[in-house]
Amino acid sequence: YLGVMPAYSAADDALTTKLVTFYEHLKDSSVPSHQATVLLFDPSNGTLKAVLDGSVITAKRTAAVSAIATKLLMPAFAEVLCILGAGVQAYSHYDIFTELFTFKEVRIWNRTKEKALKFASCVGGAVRVCSSAQEAVTGADVIVTVTMATTPILFGDWVKPGAHINAVGASRPDWRELDDELMKNSVLFVDSRDAALTESGDVILSGAEIFAELGEVLKGTKPALPEKTTVFKSLGMAVEDTVAAKFVYDAWSAGN
Repeated sequence: YLGVMPAYSAADDALTTKLVTFYEHLKDSSVPSHQATVLLFDPSNGTLKAVLDGSVITAKRTAAVSAIATKLLMPAFAEVLCILGAGVQAYSHYDIFTELFTFKEVRIWNRTKEKALKFASCVGGAVRVCSSAQEAVTGADVIVTVTMATTPILFGDWVKPGAHINAVGASRPDWRELDDELMKNSVLFVDSRDAALTESGDVILSGAEIFAELGEVLKGTKPALPEKTTVFKSLGMAVEDTVAAKFVYDAWSAGN
């Protein structure tokens, strides 16, 4: 796939487009599945101001949005973090989640155990490598799914009542990470209703009702409900890349 994600932020006076390629590698490859470039333009005249590494920006802004959702939606006394998947997004989520929150235990599971072991050896803190997704999930307070799964790998009867799930993978209308039971018995939050109803297999195929966009919770027009079992379905929005690119460019400009 080749995706084109243009956006303009009036608040930041920033105009960008992200070009992202997505290749599902059937065999383990040293080449990332997602590669991206962000082009930052001068909104007053259309001049190209900068070419930025979109892969880094995508990893960082996606994890940052998951962290915002988690801050709002996770249970009051969250002690166990579980990450399903060991790719780029697993690293970026681990970094920001362990920086912002205090977990007593971090667990990881990956389809290829070698990648999970590599993850555990590369990150700064202690990580428990689990032999199954069920082992990793059982009793976890916060769960992050960042996999290449096309059929469910997380099931409702494994999930602790009141847990919060950030569902980041499965970005196609026919792909799943979460089963129907979990989708239907959780309070569902999304980054964009329109995107979720056209792009997310977890939402479309389960028929789960969307309770709110994350922005509605931030604005105070919808409650967060952290006492409930919650799912945040993240698909990513072009405006996130725009704001992040402007932030990077302004910081670079100030340093030069």
